[in-house]
Amino acid sequence: MKTNKIGFIGGGNMASSLMSGLIASGHSPQQIWVSDINQDTLKSLAANLKVNISESNDAVVNEVDVIVLAVKPQTMSSVAKGIAPLVQQRKALVISIAAGINQTTLSQWLGSDTAIVRCMPNTPALVLTGATAMHANDKVSTVQRNLAETILRSVGIALWVQNENDLDAVTAVSGSGPAYYFLLMEAMEKAALELGLNETTARLLVQQTALGAAKIALESSESPEQLRKRVTSPGGTTQQAIETFEQGGFTGLVSKALHAARDRSIELSMHEMSKQTETN
Repeated sequence: MKTNKIGFIGGGNMASSLMSGLIASGHSPQQIWVSDINQDTLKSLAANLKVNISESNDAVVNEVDVIVLAVKPQTMSSVAKGIAPLVQQRKALVISIAAGINQTTLSQWLGSDTAIVRCMPNTPALVLTGATAMHANDKVSTVQRNLAETILRSVGIALWVQNENDLDAVTAVSGSGPAYYFLLMEAMEKAALELGLNETTARLLVQQTALGAAKIALESSESPEQLRKRVTSPGGTTQQAIETFEQGGFTGLVSKALHAARDRSIELSMHEMSKQTETN
């Protein structure tokens, strides 16, 4: 993979995180290209990451084997149509991290024979602990699948989903998921203040506890249910708190929230497709 040339169309936070992850995993900065409309963004990437920069999307596509589309959904149509002739000429793999634009639409813009991997990363990718789900169309070869997986694994875990529609569920679970944990941390902080702890102590205890719990879960072969039961002594303080959560309908509320997020993802995707159809 380290011999493959990778180009980024768009140099925002997620793109820069992927570039940083690739470089940290041993990929040469000189094998990475990026284009962006913002000159300050390009100068910063060149200075900090030593990657190749250009204001021309075509110049980037003309140099690489893999293209990562990291632009906003509202500009994707013009960007994709603009690079389509070169993409088809070079038979490049295209990886899209844009939300709400499906592979059928991307194929219409880029060409029906284009190998496309659509993925849903999340914000912890910014600190190289992301969770990304991917789906490949039937034009993507085994070699290209492995390449896409390697690129996304540079910022965390990466896994494949069987159906493209599964990405709506992924959006609800991991795409939006960091906010759910922040909400719980926020609530715990407030409760800790009510219990008499100062703000600094409360925040550090909540943050380190969240980190420790996640680390145990990642390194254990046991399920979250088993881990919870293991640290919940009968008649103890933890059991009292857990029972209070359950009396408040905690599990059902989480389920309702994730279903709502999944349904909203579908709505937004259909809305985006409708807008693109109107403009074509």
